[in-house]
Amino acid sequence: MNYAKPDYLISTADLDAAIANNSSRLRLFDVTISLVPSTQGYNAVSGFDDYQQAHIPGTAFMDIIRDLSDTSSGLGFTLPSAAHLQAAYRAAGIDDDSQVVFYSSGHMMWATRAWWMLHSCGHKNVAVLDGGLSKWQQEGRDLTTEFPPARSGNVFVSLNASLWADKATTLAAVHDGDVCTINALSPEVYSGEAKMSYGRKGHIENSKNVFYDELLDQGCFRPAAELQRVFLAKGLLEKQRVIAYCGGGIAATLDALALALIGHQQVAVYDGSMSEWVKDETLPLITGPEAAAD
Repeated sequence: MNYAKPDYLISTADLDAAIANNSSRLRLFDVTISLVPSTQGYNAVSGFDDYQQAHIPGTAFMDIIRDLSDTSSGLGFTLPSAAHLQAAYRAAGIDDDSQVVFYSSGHMMWATRAWWMLHSCGHKNVAVLDGGLSKWQQEGRDLTTEFPPARSGNVFVSLNASLWADKATTLAAVHDGDVCTINALSPEVYSGEAKMSYGRKGHIENSKNVFYDELLDQGCFRPAAELQRVFLAKGLLEKQRVIAYCGGGIAATLDALALALIGHQQVAVYDGSMSEWVKDETLPLITGPEAAAD
């Protein structure tokens, strides 16, 4: 695939081999969440029930909603404090030298969200299972209903704030020629033509639309050359810094990871995304299709 950072992904074959090798350092997590459409965005439901039905051997369940979100923010998903994350990761059995793999039985965006969080905490060995549980099942690989033994870990969290953007930073980027904001939602939601919205329709001014599904082929990331073509067509690779956003900071991590895979050094995720932006009536939204790249 010729990625600049190939270790950010792991193939089903390589994961199968790692499991067979019975490495004591391997920590495998299902982070599935289901989205139920509502009049304003979606309601998120834990995927724990799906995990109990079948999962990859050795997999534990990590609940993004309960364990990895600040539930007091009033938004669906918000990055909690470094102390909160450290406690959650240690409770999940993650050590500083753990080989961590995240996957989802649904869309891969949940795994990329979990990846982006742990990556931003300074963990050096964390990957997303490319293709997720669907690809694993399609290949006829082993599944189980057994839970792995509980562990406690010693991971140390050092949060890199530059990998996240807040509302003020995103607003400042609107007319900053060195920064490009990208909207990871579908073209219909981006333009405001979709029935569904997050409270107000449209997109942040001057943001480009890179629909997350453009970056995937049958549930796996496209090769580096194809990812580069997508981002080059939007003029993104010419920008010093990129801020990715979506509805709630989830799909944006798929765009952000794709950029990281091909070597972009300065990418941030707007954590509050549209769910936060629309609540401030003073912040404009633009409707209509994407303007052509400069």
